[in-house]
Amino acid sequence: MSGQFDGRVAFVTGAGSGIGQEVALTFAAAGARVVVADIAETGGQETVAAIKRAGGEGTFIRCDVGNAADARSAVAATVATYGRLDCAFNNAGVFGERFHVHEYPEEEFERLIRIHLFGVFYCMKYELQQMHRQGGGAIVNTSSVAGLLGSPLSCAYTAAKHAIAGLTKSAAVDNGLSNIRVNAVCPGVIETPMTRAAFAENLEPRSKEIHAIGRPGQPAEVAAAVLWLCSDAASLVTGIAMPIDGGWSCSM
Repeated sequence: MSGQFDGRVAFVTGAGSGIGQEVALTFAAAGARVVVADIAETGGQETVAAIKRAGGEGTFIRCDVGNAADARSAVAATVATYGRLDCAFNNAGVFGERFHVHEYPEEEFERLIRIHLFGVFYCMKYELQQMHRQGGGAIVNTSSVAGLLGSPLSCAYTAAKHAIAGLTKSAAVDNGLSNIRVNAVCPGVIETPMTRAAFAENLEPRSKEIHAIGRPGQPAEVAAAVLWLCSDAASLVTGIAMPIDGGWSCSM
């Protein structure tokens, strides 16, 4: 895949670890210049360092995606640094606390909605403005298998991920005639630091139970799908919420 994204600029949120980090590294390996955006500076700088060690080009920008001004500034800084924005992966997120709906703390619900849904909206708004100015681009948003199915004890996360899938479809319809494609990926259980913390020792047994292929996914498997959706090979693909879940969603 090396060279497939030569000359292109990719913006990745939540790129300091997990899926976002893998996507940033994969974009760079394919020739893109990558803006690594994350609220966690240490992780973000580590991703940039890894990109540079591999011979790629990357820049870190601190960004709280739940803050509209941060999202606007991060996109503007991307264009100021590299002159354009061709691909965006809006991925930043957290799992949050687990409660039944009737016990869910209101402030925690609002926090997760802001990070996930508002975060995707804010970033996508300013990404789309730039892509309109330059004549096209491709955006991928991170939803979840929880954006396709109900998920217990996680109403805020589930609501936000469903909303991201819907927002993605609306953006695809709004922008298709402007040479801008917008899609979403819906990962299942992917082996990342975040899922390790959430599932602890239950990650492998739970994956065997819910994934038809009997194992957790790897960040590289999500990254491959994200890059394909941003590539010219997916030129007819827009408005989809693609499950990357080892068959979880089709077995429910």
